[in-house]
Amino acid sequence: MTFRPKRLLLLFTIRTRLEAFAIIYALALGATQRGSAYLQEYPGWGGRLLFLACCCAVLMAGAKILDCLRLESAAKASAAALPDDAG
Repeated sequence: MTFRPKRLLLLFTIRTRLEAFAIIYALALGATQRGSAYLQEYPGWGGRLLFLACCCAVLMAGAKILDCLRLESAAKASAAALPDDAG
C-alpha cells in the first residue's frame, strides 16, 4: 500500500457548511469547558473576562471558517463560468 498525501489531506478539508458548523460547535464546547476552568481558578472579574475571551475566540474563528467557505465556493463558481481559451 502506497502513501498518498492528497488522500490524507482530504480528511482535514472542510467542504460543506454542515462540517464547518460541526467544527465550530466542537470549538465552542472546548472553549466553554476551558472558560469554566478559568472561572474556578480565577474567581471574580478575572475569570469572567477570561471566559469571555474564550467565547469571543470561537466566534472569530467560526466567522473566519464560514467566510473562507463562502469565498472558496465563489471562486469555484467564477472559475466554472469562465470559458476555456486553451486552444
